[in-house]
Amino acid sequence: MALIRELGINPSYCVETHYHADHVTAAWLLRKETDCQVTAAAQSNIEGLDLVLRHDGGQQFGDFDLQVLATPGHTPDCISLYLADPAMVFTGDCLLIRGCGRTDFQTGSVSELYHSITSHLFPLADETIVYPGHDYQGRTISTIGEERRLNPRIGGDANEQDFTGFLENMQLPHPKNFDIAVPANLKMGRPDTIPVASSWAPVTETYAGILEVSPQWVAGNLEKVHVLDVRTRVETDEEPARIASVRLIPLDELRDRLDEVPRKLPVMALCRSGNAR
Repeated sequence: MALIRELGINPSYCVETHYHADHVTAAWLLRKETDCQVTAAAQSNIEGLDLVLRHDGGQQFGDFDLQVLATPGHTPDCISLYLADPAMVFTGDCLLIRGCGRTDFQTGSVSELYHSITSHLFPLADETIVYPGHDYQGRTISTIGEERRLNPRIGGDANEQDFTGFLENMQLPHPKNFDIAVPANLKMGRPDTIPVASSWAPVTETYAGILEVSPQWVAGNLEKVHVLDVRTRVETDEEPARIASVRLIPLDELRDRLDEVPRKLPVMALCRSGNAR
């Protein structure tokens, strides 16, 4: 969010290709910050959309006219966006680079995903650039031709039976944030309680709606705050570096030692993992 402000970026649209299960979207905060329009498929049932997208409809995004393709399977509301010139397609979590989206939760469907890819994406020209929603190996683009030939799940000579067998035997772990992310994303990521920034420090708001103060400001203003080191004893043994004025109360002891935390100054938690909030 700070970078958005610094660069002066003012997006017109925030497009949700589907409602996610493993992280909370920042669509509501992006709209709050930039006054952009949040858009997704009608099947998403996301509350408060500014624009609803439908299959085979043309949608103008700035200077670009994109075709909306319904590509369900990972979730029922998944869409892809196709631009004819230059040929490229934004596939969300439907078609990935040498992979595809999961179908084992969120009412996913192996059959729907197979037909979404083979009926709506693979018929596109070989040179069409594929921009997936993400890739866990740092890759950013592929092409329809490459995926049609080389995708081990659905490319080459793979048929629907092969595809079904592959996906049904993946045995991936359930998304850790499923119970939090899905309800939040159906509200565009808007939290139930909107945090209010305090005036005692230059507070910024992240895309996740979390209020943060930079470590640089804290280091230069130690007299204005109480820094509480909540790293566990195992963590401090591994990383013994300490700030001299900082009180150490390990997180697993904090509940029983709350009366040791001073109340006169704002408390800043110092932790190793970032989960001490």
